[in-house]
Amino acid sequence: MTKAAPASQAAPTPMMAQYLALKEEAGGDLLFYRMGDFFELFFDDAKIAAQVLDIALTSRGEHLGEPIPMCGVPVHSADAYLARLIRAGHRVAIAEQTETPEQARARGSKALVGRAIVRFVTAGTLTEDALLDSRRANLLAAIGEAGGALAIAAADISTGRLEVVALDGSGIEAELARIGASEVIARPTMAERVPTAHAFESRGFDSGRAEADICRHFGVTTVESFGSFSRAELSALGGLLAYLEHVGKGRMPFLTAPVRAGASDHLAIDPATRESLEIVQTQSGQRAGSLLATVDRTVTGAGARLLAADLAAPLMNRPAIEARLALVQWFHDEGALREDVRARLRALPDIGRALGRLAIGRGSPRDLGQLRDGLDAARTLREKLGRLSDRPALLDALLPALDGHGALVDTLFRALVPSPPTEATNGGYIADGYDAALDELRRLAGDGRRAIAALEARYRDETGIAALKIRHNGVLGYHVEVPARHADALMAAGSGFTHRQTLAGVVRFNSVDLHEQASRVAQAGGHALAAEAAHFEDLVAQVIARRDPIAGAAEALARIDVATALAERAVEGGWTRPVFMDEPCLDIAGGRHPVVEAALGKDGTAFVANDCSLGTSDRLWLVTGPNMGGKSTFLRQNALIVILAQAGGFVPARAATLGLVDRLFSRVGASDNLARGRSTFMVEMIETAAILAQATARSFVILDEVGRGTSTYDGLAIAWAVVEAIHDVNACRCLFATHYHELTRLAERLDALSLHHVRAREWNGDLVLLHELAEGPADRSYGLAVARLAGLPAPVLSRAKSVLAKLEAGKAQTGGIAAGLDDLPLFAATLAPEAENVTDPLREQLEAIDADSLSPREALDLVYALKQLSASAPI
Repeated sequence: MTKAAPASQAAPTPMMAQYLALKEEAGGDLLFYRMGDFFELFFDDAKIAAQVLDIALTSRGEHLGEPIPMCGVPVHSADAYLARLIRAGHRVAIAEQTETPEQARARGSKALVGRAIVRFVTAGTLTEDALLDSRRANLLAAIGEAGGALAIAAADISTGRLEVVALDGSGIEAELARIGASEVIARPTMAERVPTAHAFESRGFDSGRAEADICRHFGVTTVESFGSFSRAELSALGGLLAYLEHVGKGRMPFLTAPVRAGASDHLAIDPATRESLEIVQTQSGQRAGSLLATVDRTVTGAGARLLAADLAAPLMNRPAIEARLALVQWFHDEGALREDVRARLRALPDIGRALGRLAIGRGSPRDLGQLRDGLDAARTLREKLGRLSDRPALLDALLPALDGHGALVDTLFRALVPSPPTEATNGGYIADGYDAALDELRRLAGDGRRAIAALEARYRDETGIAALKIRHNGVLGYHVEVPARHADALMAAGSGFTHRQTLAGVVRFNSVDLHEQASRVAQAGGHALAAEAAHFEDLVAQVIARRDPIAGAAEALARIDVATALAERAVEGGWTRPVFMDEPCLDIAGGRHPVVEAALGKDGTAFVANDCSLGTSDRLWLVTGPNMGGKSTFLRQNALIVILAQAGGFVPARAATLGLVDRLFSRVGASDNLARGRSTFMVEMIETAAILAQATARSFVILDEVGRGTSTYDGLAIAWAVVEAIHDVNACRCLFATHYHELTRLAERLDALSLHHVRAREWNGDLVLLHELAEGPADRSYGLAVARLAGLPAPVLSRAKSVLAKLEAGKAQTGGIAAGLDDLPLFAATLAPEAENVTDPLREQLEAIDADSLSPREALDLVYALKQLSASAPI
């Protein structure tokens, strides 16, 4: 006879067994388990959620002899809690009830309500307004690999935008930085190489299977309908589609046809440069204080998202840049038109995201209303702009997308009330007159409610209870409610009332007449809700049938918003249109740093503008001068001017002429990367090495204080060699700021290098920083004067002055740390001979071995000989 298992090993309850099965499906994701009006979390999920959400952690029953930790959030406010969990880096599986309690009881008296995971909520797959930033794109990226080649597919499922780009292995971090995805997925082997990627195992990444999946999703017979894709690009697209199917549990979002972009289509900017220049966010991760925040004058969420994408990926196509600039110029010159267009755009809803919600099945009547109003406003804007003459070519290309939606808009105007609700479950969003049968159902329900009101008045007269009321709730439905002191009269036999519920202070009853009227109201109301739901599905289907043209209209409106915003910013700041040349040059007159200028402007302080002129014969500027003098600001402002110009915007300068820049590099400031075991100097050297390896003759490089993180001799030696390499090998446009005044000697050896400095003066013992750039080297570094400004104690300053005097005296006698550098051969002359003279005895010995003819004894002797040779080889 088998003994009963002890309590600690008792089988879990049916509900807990159901939960554990769903939790196994959810894997490492938190599980929101629907129980009535709450989503409950158990075990470790509850502990994590309680800490992140700052909610109470309780317990419920036992499992394996231990109390079960538990917490929960209300269903009606779940979005707010989900947003906090996603921001904290978590992923959430949503387990909903798939049947009502009545349906469960029909299967058996003790049957458990069925539940299933209906969706995984992840950072890159959000569509709800409450979970998204209206002014920031929310991208999901998938990394594909085939035959050693790599590609990235990126989609914003809130709007449907989808692009794919092929790249080489060295460019994956730069491309991911450009995309700025909220979530990155890859096969587990690839995820190990990309720290930010989430491992997702799926056959969808197989390029052969992916081709069929892509065709099936988009309803085409061949992927060549969208262009010619590499196997790696197919892998990325297939992996992305498989992941969307997984997180949506088969419900796929709307995606536009994939656009094939090339890494060479945009100005290449590596992650370190993006962080240094703070293009779309500051180094602390904030939007405020970035170039984007300073430039952004858009009035729509879609426009703000597009502007961020433009700044993150400036163009390399000169005609496309000129087309954007021409549109900005047009709005810049037409002030009254610009204001009118911006006022119209400001009133527009976000039709792109409304479409995305409807397409994935998370839309509401309000989303239909937003499409109706947005497309109608787009049509009137198209009519206004279409009547104007001398329109730019880009505007002519955009205007057709704003029209052609008339039939759908008319249907939505007839079908919907002026302000549809956000929830479809309670009805009330289909307009009167759209459906005669629905109108009749509403009339019957209304008649029933009026009859119930009349019944309430009659009951008051008959009972003499003035406080009698007929109320309604979700449990009892319609019922009679009286104060407790009057309840006895209705409790009496023959009163015609049936007792239903007693509460503190009130007692509730039912009656035959009330039940009959309530049944009529419920029946008519239920049929009316069903009719409205059917109309909602039909209207959504009509919208989905035109999803691509609607998405095109949303993109066109966003581009117009960006153009008017850039024009507004140019007028506001006195910015100018850049001029592009074929040759690599950078000629900036009166250039300003937009972010610093805006910050100074808040205090009424004027920004000191400076010129920059880099050309074929003067492409490398060596900039010296004191700390706080403005060297770093000068370097960064010119890099930001390049980004703004190639993004198609005006720039903060009196005039700007430049040749296209293919790669932009910034090594300005560095910090420790302790998580990866890298010191400040190591980070600096890694970034500098990347620049020397990748910069071309059409690149623009800004370098600040290279070599400062090590000893003086090592630092000067490295800085000297880097300047020579950039001049002789990379031959690119470069601004190089340094405190190594010994580097100024290079001007005598390098014909394309010129010397410049930021001006400063000492007045009555105080340092005056002029922030002006002038030709020639700085006369001295003013380090002690800056230290005095910083508040260094007087005894320390006095001692430093004495030490400096001794050092300078020694420098005068010996020639300083740069003594003898003038006798060095040119950098280019040192490259080839060094490689030719290198010998490697160990390699030579290995190459001479005939492995097939060696006996075991000879092989062992050879190992010892090689080991001895390795030990004696010079390091």
